[in-house]
Amino acid sequence: MKDYPLISVNGYSEKIGALVWMLENARSVTLDEVMALNEDKLDTRLQGNGNTIATLLMHIAAIEYVHQILTFEQRDLTEKEYAKWQSALELGEKACEVYKQQPLSYYITVLQQVREQTLTFLKTQHDSWLFEEDKWPNGVPINHYYLWYHMLEDEISHRGQIRMMIRQLSENKCH
Repeated sequence: MKDYPLISVNGYSEKIGALVWMLENARSVTLDEVMALNEDKLDTRLQGNGNTIATLLMHIAAIEYVHQILTFEQRDLTEKEYAKWQSALELGEKACEVYKQQPLSYYITVLQQVREQTLTFLKTQHDSWLFEEDKWPNGVPINHYYLWYHMLEDEISHRGQIRMMIRQLSENKCH
């Protein structure tokens, strides 16, 4: 049995190091869930109209990218960035058409590239950065810590969907 003490990763300030540990732990579990999937299972739409595991993996990467832009650069996506990530962000029919017929390694590479950018930036920050405040357009205050918590929450939520889909695929309930 593994021990799971939440620790602060070396090379980061204390609280950012703990956030990095959570991000990396969540990603490790997500990748463990999908490691045995082939293209057919990545591209299967259960009940014919839902998202695929492939689209959910791309969505996880896209959400992390958006959080990088929001917190690292304190801006919204450009039109070019939005065009690149639109299908992954919005999910649905178009995403299922765009993200298919790729091996698992394709999705893992995208997830790793986005994560490398996150980790590189976070190494340059101090804990006080986490608490820098901004406001939603409706005036409600937020801080960087919340935004990264929300990104983590999103990945874990979609991992739950992926687990259910894998279970259904293995039970042949989708055929």
